[in-house]
Amino acid sequence: MKTLYYRTALLILVGLGSWSSCQITRPYAEPQPALGAIFRTPDTNTADTLNAATMKWNEVFTDTLLQDLIQEGISNNLDIKIALERIVEARADLRLKKSAFYPSVSTGAGVKQSRLPLFQTFGDSRNSTQYDWGLDTNWEIDIWGKLRSAKRAALARLLATDATKRAVQTQLVAAIATHYYDLLVLDQQLILTDRTAKNRAEDAETIEMLFENALLNGVAVVQSQASYYEVALDLPDIEQKIKETEHSLCLLLGRNPSAIPRQTLEVQNINYDLKPGIPAQLLALRPDVQLAELNFRTAFEETNMARTDFYPALAITASGGFSSTTLDQWFNSAGLMGSVVGGLTQPLFNKGVNKARLTTAQSRQKQALHQFEKTLLTASQEVSNALFELDTATQKEETRKKQLAALTQAVAFNKELFLHHQNTNYTDVLTAEQNLLQAALKNLRDQSQKMQATVKLYRALGGGWQ
Repeated sequence: MKTLYYRTALLILVGLGSWSSCQITRPYAEPQPALGAIFRTPDTNTADTLNAATMKWNEVFTDTLLQDLIQEGISNNLDIKIALERIVEARADLRLKKSAFYPSVSTGAGVKQSRLPLFQTFGDSRNSTQYDWGLDTNWEIDIWGKLRSAKRAALARLLATDATKRAVQTQLVAAIATHYYDLLVLDQQLILTDRTAKNRAEDAETIEMLFENALLNGVAVVQSQASYYEVALDLPDIEQKIKETEHSLCLLLGRNPSAIPRQTLEVQNINYDLKPGIPAQLLALRPDVQLAELNFRTAFEETNMARTDFYPALAITASGGFSSTTLDQWFNSAGLMGSVVGGLTQPLFNKGVNKARLTTAQSRQKQALHQFEKTLLTASQEVSNALFELDTATQKEETRKKQLAALTQAVAFNKELFLHHQNTNYTDVLTAEQNLLQAALKNLRDQSQKMQATVKLYRALGGGWQ
């Protein structure tokens, strides 16, 4: 009869706890930002349901040497390793929160020897030995939903660490591609500058020969030499930039500074047809947006936990074991002991502390919501900027080709006039060559802008972590 009574009381408590927790803690709902993610695109028809973020990084970056570098970076990058260890830590925390639903059990054994005064032993031995062994258990009943909220918060933190890892990987893939393309542009710039220096050296030799034959004055000679030195002095700076870029890339790869194997700029396929997709996909594909939403979810559950602090906690404590002065009677009924205690604990004078905790938790929840909204706006800005940058670089391609062709002809015409006619001077040749060099360097910047805009768009859309 007593067993039935205890079972009924326990069922009532569990039912009461389930009903009460629904009243105290609140179910989670995804945040609804006041401003949604909206892209500003050069062409309103660029939106598509299949966007670049759904592509794997090895589908976007087809250069095999670049693919090897990205894979090496994913395997060896120290930021990735740190993020993986944080996932392990979060998993352990989640297991800890789950274990709170089960009773804790501890055991202990001891031997106690005492010496008693003669008047207490009535002539018997004054030495007494007591053998003890017992089990203790404590179980907190989750009446108000505090433990469930703690578990959900721990799960959100675990998912957040995974989102952080994916965000780090996205940044890593983009950074490796950016440095790799920078190296290709610097290599081409070095080739172009070296070729220009050689042409200037040849011009200087030709002009010196004409001077020796009294066809030109000394002004043209020193001008041609100074022009060669000006270009030649750019070569060490470009080589230094190449070394620094290689070393920066090595840091991303988790290796010591060394040379980076790479292809040439000419073989790169930069004519991507990347679509931004619909803005709502940012929530599902961009890791930092997911991270901001998970941080809000964590803060939401912590607010639920703060609400439960205003209500009493129900705990059941039980202990049992054996105690005897002789080992032969240790495990019989005479040495058996045990107790079961259950009760509610309600602090009396910390209402101010609980209110402060709830206010703090609610403030952190609002902060997390605003951070989520800011992350969405930042994502929209980054996608919009990358779209326009890519469009701008594409628009300049044909015009730049025409400019280079015209300037190449201008250099040829000026040299022809300078060598065979007297109505021009070497300053006109230098001006034409300098204009051609600057246009060629700008053409390299255009190509770099297009490649970098592609990388930025891919990263801004959340690609790189698949």
